[in-house]
Amino acid sequence: MLKNLYHKTVRMADSPYALWALAVVAFIESSFFPIPPDLLMIPMIIAAPSRAFLIALVAMVASVLGGLFGYGIGMFAFEGIGRPILEHLGKADGIDAFNQRFNDAGFWAVLIAGMTPFPYKVITIMSGWTAMPLGTFIVTSIVARGLRFFIIAGLLWKFGSPIRDFIEKRLGLVLTLFCVVLIGGFFLVKYL
Repeated sequence: MLKNLYHKTVRMADSPYALWALAVVAFIESSFFPIPPDLLMIPMIIAAPSRAFLIALVAMVASVLGGLFGYGIGMFAFEGIGRPILEHLGKADGIDAFNQRFNDAGFWAVLIAGMTPFPYKVITIMSGWTAMPLGTFIVTSIVARGLRFFIIAGLLWKFGSPIRDFIEKRLGLVLTLFCVVLIGGFFLVKYL
């Protein structure tokens, strides 16, 4: 079933409504859909390199808006369902401690999930659940999703189809390593 969904999503790139399809996929991927918008972006940019940065902008804006939807899911569904269950089980005290720890590192969580293969939807929902400051969530989502989609667009615009294999197979790893080095650098500066 997932493979079928994957192929159907990729076929949308050939549609005259491809930008709209990309916006829908980027929006829903940020809160619950399993297929990343990159699968639409890559063939769209290869077919029309002059529109690479417009395509990245559409993906970024729709993804951040979808992230806000995911934030809302976490905020409203948790309060209505999750918290009463945990309170009944006597685990409500642990919620506040977890929320504080997550929000202390929330900027990094959103940044890393927004740029790497880690499911961004998990962090959007958790950000709402822990009541991460909305401004922090929005700004970090814009930076993370912007970096991810504009790096893909820039590589495809500059190098075209030959870079496709690198993006599909190794870009997630490169972005993950970049995040590890970035965080490691901040820890070194802070503690040395």
